[in-house]
Amino acid sequence: MSEPDPVLAGYRASIDNIDAALIHILAERFRITKAVGTYKAEHALPASDPGREERQIARLRRLAVEANLDPEFSEKFLRFIIQEVIRHHEQAAEAK
Repeated sequence: MSEPDPVLAGYRASIDNIDAALIHILAERFRITKAVGTYKAEHALPASDPGREERQIARLRRLAVEANLDPEFSEKFLRFIIQEVIRHHEQAAEAK
């Protein structure tokens, strides 16, 4: 077996660190949105806020363009997260 390519290994180590950071950031985001869901359930607020969601998507699309990231990808990613958050909020409302 040949020696691993040190340049490729360095890139992969950086990717692994970024992936770990993403998981921790998502965990923190969901911790906060869980609190939002609990608050909404306690105050009989709707699980979703379509106006806010669309503003957030537009904002993140602009940020994606500024960061040279595909805005279509960023929108798909955010919509996926929003769907999961709404599901959690609906579960919190059902539990109340």
